[in-house]
Amino acid sequence: MVLIKGTARIGHRTKDLIKRLNPSDIAVIDHKDIDDVACESLVRSGVRAVINARDSISGAFPNTGPARLLEAGIYVLDGVGPGIFERISDGERIEVRDNVVIARGKPVATGRVLDRSSFQQRLDETKGQLASALDRFVQNTLEYARREKNLILGGISMPRVKTAIAGRQVVVVVRGHDYREDLAAIGPYIRECRPVLIGVDGGADALIEQGLRPDLIIGDMDSVSDRALASGAELVVHAYQDGRAPGLARLRRLGLEAHVLPAPGTSEDIALLLAYELGADLIVAVGTHSNMVDFLEKGRQGMASTFLVRLKVGPKLVDAKGVNKLYRGRLRASYVAEIALGAMVPLLAVLLISDGPRQLLRLIIMKFKVMLGIY
Repeated sequence: MVLIKGTARIGHRTKDLIKRLNPSDIAVIDHKDIDDVACESLVRSGVRAVINARDSISGAFPNTGPARLLEAGIYVLDGVGPGIFERISDGERIEVRDNVVIARGKPVATGRVLDRSSFQQRLDETKGQLASALDRFVQNTLEYARREKNLILGGISMPRVKTAIAGRQVVVVVRGHDYREDLAAIGPYIRECRPVLIGVDGGADALIEQGLRPDLIIGDMDSVSDRALASGAELVVHAYQDGRAPGLARLRRLGLEAHVLPAPGTSEDIALLLAYELGADLIVAVGTHSNMVDFLEKGRQGMASTFLVRLKVGPKLVDAKGVNKLYRGRLRASYVAEIALGAMVPLLAVLLISDGPRQLLRLIIMKFKVMLGIY
């Protein structure tokens, strides 16, 4: 029998809940087809178990995020139903016994244990659904592309930001698959070329984690930390097309000023477009979403804005996705020996041609001869 005890931390929005999690907590979420980034964040938080009101993998499409939880040894209990949010309180001590949730000594919910076998079974089921999912995704993308075509036809008025972008290289960081690893991999490029750094919501925190300060933060401001917002970066709130900007209220509470940019599409698309329209010489994208699974995990049924924006900025865009896996060299002992030998050659040359070092070398040789009885 499995028995896990811990403090319940509950939240309908996983990305908000993650900020409140402590090691050994039990995360109670409401997240169908949980995405890879959310799972990675749950692993990093150190939670002992995840109780999901819905299915972490429904079989609708191949989301592999839950595999991260299982590989980390986190116990996953699925499909307990939304009623659990009414039966337990945040911060309450609870237990998970096999597939039953216990609170105050009484069962409050039951679910299905997600293990490696059941996960693989669900993943295999997605193969039969993939063709129809792709068809719907393409249709939705084309339909919304017609509505959002102003993105590339000049219908969006860009704010007059103070950050100088024209003629410079720009790095746009988004919290997508392997964003931490890819950002670390291009660290030498960032240090050498000093590009403009744009964080898209939580992407700003990723920059700060690497010891970098974002120049611009763009997004709806719902998943970026107060620390990042107060870093001195220029702020651009991505608003709805009718001008509504819920994220602006948060910035005002913090006493921060911001530009407002009403536009369709995702915040990462707007960040790429802003860099392009303001004259960036090169745009390097880190962690951006660019395929069907990425978008379905985020609950979007198409990628019209991404398709349109990449059509426009393509000539200047370099996607750093997966760059950390491109080459992982190892420092071999032979390399070290060669470097050491190469460094000794000029040193010996200096010793041989310089009068002072040459005399010192003679004295050392003479001392060795005396010690050995040769001289």
